[in-house]
Amino acid sequence: MVVFLLVNMLKYVRGDNMDRVILIKYGELSTKKDNRNYFINTLYNNLKNKLNKYDVKIHKDRARMYVEFLDKDLNDIKNIVSKVFGIHTYHIAYIVDSDSNTIKEKVLSAVKEQKFITFKVETKRSDKKFPIHSQDYNRVLGGLILKNIPGSKVDVHNPDLWITVEIRENNSFIYFNSYKGSGGYPVGTQSKGMLMLSGGIDSPVAGYLALKRGMTLDAVYFEAMPHTSIEARNKVISLCKKLSCYTDHINLHIVNFTPIQEEIYKSAREDYMITIMRRMMYRIMDKLCHKYKGLVIVNGESVGQVASQTLTSMNVINSVTNMPVIRPVACFDKLEIMDIARNIDTYDISIIPYEDCCTVFVPRHPAINPKLSIAESEENKFDYNSLIEKAIDTINTIKVTSEDDNEFKELL
Repeated sequence: MVVFLLVNMLKYVRGDNMDRVILIKYGELSTKKDNRNYFINTLYNNLKNKLNKYDVKIHKDRARMYVEFLDKDLNDIKNIVSKVFGIHTYHIAYIVDSDSNTIKEKVLSAVKEQKFITFKVETKRSDKKFPIHSQDYNRVLGGLILKNIPGSKVDVHNPDLWITVEIRENNSFIYFNSYKGSGGYPVGTQSKGMLMLSGGIDSPVAGYLALKRGMTLDAVYFEAMPHTSIEARNKVISLCKKLSCYTDHINLHIVNFTPIQEEIYKSAREDYMITIMRRMMYRIMDKLCHKYKGLVIVNGESVGQVASQTLTSMNVINSVTNMPVIRPVACFDKLEIMDIARNIDTYDISIIPYEDCCTVFVPRHPAINPKLSIAESEENKFDYNSLIEKAIDTINTIKVTSEDDNEFKELL
């Protein structure tokens, strides 16, 4: 009740567009029981942080969240809300008193602003004190529209306009639209993962899916200058910025992998270069997880896609760490991964043709079923432990947000 009284009060104090709110419906987090409030509060804080530049008021209860906004900011706010994990759907809803005449007046005036021929009315009456049952009220509102909107017709199966009226104890909500949220769990409801972020298509999608499960992320980029370019690094930063739209920020750790990669190229047999390179990366990731308090390694490996991603290769590569490894796209085919990449706006960046360290020394015939004993023998030809320690000691870390490039100037 406190929430709705506050909404009513602000509606008159703030002016502008206070007869509308963004009505947010929770997603998977609504299945939580004892810790449901924790998930809701995390979503509330995430949304508040994302909207801190706008003149908004956010109210929450166990079933819904409500965002009061200024009309001039609506499009920007919708874009932000659509990228906040933990939201199933949201609506731009008119908020009125739960009085039949008031509801009818607002439905009719709002409908007149819509373009449609066919329509359907759906009433949800959670306030059982409201004197008219839901189905009866559907007919009341439908008749009102038919009488006042020439040419309008009822279509309960595939209407041009779906009118929803939610009648609650203190306020009612009227909306025509339903916008799909990003679903998942609010970022921060799980612990941190360390994402192996390359410039390819798969790893940004893996990062997005990890964020969707509520993880926070640090990202790790292995570069091998001068064999890789500053443009390749910028590409990864751009991908990180896209992922930051779904969270507060991402710390990007840039590892100088050149000495390790050159030593592998000089010392190891050609067909095992990729296997040993990945084993070195996993060793570094293991140490970075301990250093930055990450509980899992996250990467974009997809079963069978390349030589290092056969099950045999994964087993040999994975043996250097006891840290759990999460591969969100492991069982996706390439077209499915590409579709997600397009949806999250990383695809066009990923296909920019700047090579990363995984592609600059690709052997002609990499081992697809490597043997652990051979991999260990080949990598023992050089002192990789000291090279790994040096790589970790010389890491550059930048804080990447979705806002601007100011924080990158010094590094770049």
